[in-house]
Amino acid sequence: LRYNLEKQGFRVDEAADGQEALLRVAEARPDIMLLDWMLPSLSGIEVCRQLRRRTETRDLPIIMVTARTEDQDAVRALDIGADDYIAKPFDHDDLLKSIEEALEKHRAQISELTQTSSIHDRIASLTEREREIMAWVISGTLNKQIAAQLGIVEKTVKVHRARVMEKMQAASVADLVRLCVAAGFESAKA
Repeated sequence: LRYNLEKQGFRVDEAADGQEALLRVAEARPDIMLLDWMLPSLSGIEVCRQLRRRTETRDLPIIMVTARTEDQDAVRALDIGADDYIAKPFDHDDLLKSIEEALEKHRAQISELTQTSSIHDRIASLTEREREIMAWVISGTLNKQIAAQLGIVEKTVKVHRARVMEKMQAASVADLVRLCVAAGFESAKA
């Protein structure tokens, strides 16, 4: 397995048992983990469970590789946090496909978190009044209705709205709504 993975360009680290696996993950910070169910000292299931409890490894892609072929074993592995479950003997191409899918899913999650963090930073750059105006804008409220609701003139709403669009880097109200939904920013209620 090591030879085949290294031949595909992966850097491989090994652990002889579950305890060593936990230590190696903490030290090496791998991009993905292939984890055998049957390990000495701690089972692969227990290693997976412990890694999912740790903040720094909660999102580490884990593929269980095992000779156990019962459906309930696969369900149990996935329930405790494994990203995939491959029964031995397995086709090397199937394993590579599973690794690539797990890594792609992980990259997408990181990208989404990065994007969400960027949106939160943009929201934090808004003044309290701009956030208030933005909440009304994404609810579909017209400028003159926002002005009446807030007791300000329509021109002031337009100025704040333009600043919101600029700071949020939104090209349209639909774009602004998408950004706010991604960040969990709620619209105003009349």
